[in-house]
Amino acid sequence: GFSYAQFVIPGLILMGIINNSFSNVASSLFMSRYLGNIVDLMVTPVTPAQFIMAYTLAAMLRGLSVGLIVWLISCCFAALPWVHPAAALAMACLASFLFAQFGLIAAIYSESFDALSMYNNFIILPLIYLGGVFYPISILPPFWARLSHLNPLFYLIDGFRCAILGVGDLSFALSFGVVAAMSAALFSCAAILISRSYRLRN
Repeated sequence: GFSYAQFVIPGLILMGIINNSFSNVASSLFMSRYLGNIVDLMVTPVTPAQFIMAYTLAAMLRGLSVGLIVWLISCCFAALPWVHPAAALAMACLASFLFAQFGLIAAIYSESFDALSMYNNFIILPLIYLGGVFYPISILPPFWARLSHLNPLFYLIDGFRCAILGVGDLSFALSFGVVAAMSAALFSCAAILISRSYRLRN
């Protein structure tokens, strides 16, 4: 009951949010490590959680701003029903938060700019394209449909689309719960690495 543009646009909005949230944190923290001024941040009296949230909120601001711009431009091509706008906003914020944590971890482990770009080119983008941005998972053969459920970005994309269009391959509660669990796990991982100053003082 929806046009293809209405189906694709939520995925494109989320793709902009994901890419920019990740890139903002990853590039900022990596440049601080590369230039050596990360030491100034490490000696300040802030907790690992405060350190993480400073980077995360900046990334979320950029990611959500890009998502808003993508949506405004998409209004020229199709109108979205926004069945559950609050749920859509919550999923967008959670997606931005999740990939901000991933950006932190990637920046900590990367030794070069090439290594940092590898995360985006060989992990994030393939998972986005295979997560149902351009096609519904339900049209795939049973084996590939089940395999798609192992893709963490499938839950992000499907949950966001479900909140906007009112229908999805999974329930919004399940998608939101999976994404929230992944976000908590990555936040904990980032907090442990930063509390130990792992690879930050080199």
